[in-house]
Amino acid sequence: GIYNNNMNINILYGMLFFALGHAGAFLQLNGQFKWDWFKNNEWIIAACGFILSFFYIWGTKYTVNGTDGLLWPARFIGFGIGIVVYALMVSWLFGEGFTTKTTVSIIISACLIAIQVLWK
Repeated sequence: GIYNNNMNINILYGMLFFALGHAGAFLQLNGQFKWDWFKNNEWIIAACGFILSFFYIWGTKYTVNGTDGLLWPARFIGFGIGIVVYALMVSWLFGEGFTTKTTVSIIISACLIAIQVLWK
């Protein structure tokens, strides 16, 4: 179908919710390597997964609505956002730089997102 402003807003909301979900999941899984509190409170951290699930549910809902009801674009957009968020957070919090392999992977992820959002 033809994209309109409402569809574009839905895609943006979906991307935002996916980014929040991926950032939260990154902290949930990798915080144990950065902060002792995360390492010592696994049950609390695991319980946060309940809340994180809503970000993925909303990301999927808005992205599917923004792509004329199609499921595949939502999956690829969510995946691509996850790669970008992971790369930024591992660099920021753990100081792991961007190797050529990581940079190429991020570029491929950005292309994947762009194909799903811009190819009508």
